[in-house]
Amino acid sequence: MNNLERKIQTKTNIVQSATSLFARNGYEATSVAEICTLAGVSKGAFYYHFESKEAVLFKLIDSWLKTIEENLSEITFKAKTVPDGLIEMAGMMQTVFDHNRFFMGLFLELWTNAHRNEKIRQATLAPYERFKNLFSELINRGSEEKSLKTVDPETAGQLLLSLSSGFFLQAALEPDRRDWGSKLQKSIEMLLDGLKRGNS
Repeated sequence: MNNLERKIQTKTNIVQSATSLFARNGYEATSVAEICTLAGVSKGAFYYHFESKEAVLFKLIDSWLKTIEENLSEITFKAKTVPDGLIEMAGMMQTVFDHNRFFMGLFLELWTNAHRNEKIRQATLAPYERFKNLFSELINRGSEEKSLKTVDPETAGQLLLSLSSGFFLQAALEPDRRDWGSKLQKSIEMLLDGLKRGNS
């Protein structure tokens, strides 16, 4: 194993160990020392790859959200129209709610600490901006294909983001309910009824 491969393996071990400890003990109760012990690395090696425990959390959350973003983008790319894509996106979210409770719990920890820590606040805002841009681009595309009315895409994108985020928060707080995906889908359908071209 060469030097680059060792560095990659060390970083992977840190992330995997942190994930295991966060899942078992929670983010707040997990220390850098515990992560290092489980990963079999020194603190120096840890801080070579990550400036803090929060940086590991950011990486986990960001990787997870980027996967969701890629899946949503693929759905809308394949959809016949933008409204069809948005409704299918909303339906897919039940799978996210059902199978990603660990990551949703971590994201709640980000939300909880965002108002006390500027780095956490910025890290929490970054994915919101990406998703807002995704939704805004979809609204703009819907206007261009004439399936949606011509509206301010940024405002409409923010509205879609706020609606989705609200359901995401509720699903994180009440994970045992199985109807969040269908309720989000119906809410998107109601919103689209007002945005579809030809509706007054």
